[in-house]
This record gives sequence, C-alpha cells and structure tokens, in this order.
Amino acid sequence: MTPNSEFKAALLAEVAQLRFFALSFTGLPDRADDLVQETLIKAWAAADRFEPNSSIRAWLFTIMRNVFYSDYRKQRREVQDTDGFQAARLVSHPEQEGHLDLQDLKVALKGLTADQREALLLVAASGVSYEEAAAICGCAVGTIKSRVNRARQKLMELMGIESADEIGSDYLNAAEARNSDLMTTS
Repeated sequence: MTPNSEFKAALLAEVAQLRFFALSFTGLPDRADDLVQETLIKAWAAADRFEPNSSIRAWLFTIMRNVFYSDYRKQRREVQDTDGFQAARLVSHPEQEGHLDLQDLKVALKGLTADQREALLLVAASGVSYEEAAAICGCAVGTIKSRVNRARQKLMELMGIESADEIGSDYLNAAEARNSDLMTTS
C-alpha cells in the first residue's frame, strides 16, 4: 500500500520534533538531519504497519531511536580511516599461493633421500616424537634428529628459502609492511 496524503502530512508535521529529538541523540546538526531523513525513509517504507489510531510521533520516535542505536552499534565496530592508511595495510593474500607452495614442497620432498624424507614426515608432519620415530625407523634418536635437520636444510635449499622466517603468511605480511614503509618514505 502506498502512503496517502494524510500520512504524508502527518509525517511532515513531525519533522521539527524529530529534528529536536535527533539533536538530543547526536549533538550535531548535520548528523541529526541525516537521522531525521533515515527515520522518515523507514517510516515511509513501513507506512502499512502504522496503526491509524495511534500516535505517529511515538511511532516515529521509536523508529528514530532504533535507527540511532543500530547505527551506533555498527559504528563501534568501524575504524575511522579518513586518509586510507589502515585500509592500505589490510592484506588478503591469494589462496592459490598456498596451493602452489604445497606443490613446491611435494617436488622438494622428492629431492630428499628416502631416510631424510621418512624422518622429516614422521617428526614434522605426523607429530611423532624423535623417540617414536627412532623406534619406527630402527635407529638411534640422534640419527633421527640428524636426518630431520639435514632434511629441513635441504628442503630450504631446494625451495630457495634462506631462513625459517620466510615461511608462512607472517613473512608475507612483514614483507608487505616493509614495502609499504619504503613507498611512504620515498
């Protein structure tokens, strides 16, 4: 149902009171005007839900209060970022890189000796302790530790990684921050 001219006149008659009420919420004239506008838009859209024999002022004030508190809750979760600095720091790395890293790891694992690959997969991937891995492989604990260490070093070499700090999204975030800092200082 579209609102009739009586409803429109009743809304317009309440604008001054709505603005006064909005100022009590916001304290700022421009924000109060925005709140009044949003209230009138919502009231117009919900005209069919207004009870004709009830107080339109009370109905409008209820709508305004709900709009104000909804906006307030939403704004508490938002960060003021007028210069775009915070937004520029937000980075979402593409998911396909993880898939590519996994493919690189699979290829690099094939470059290890069978003993090194077995020890590394038992300890690093399966979470088996050095002692359990030694029992499974039938060798001394020191031998397992040595194989795992050599396997890690060889994997880093095969994958072109210079240090363990270069692995994972923390490294990518740090690299992005370094690049961002370099661009802002130059």
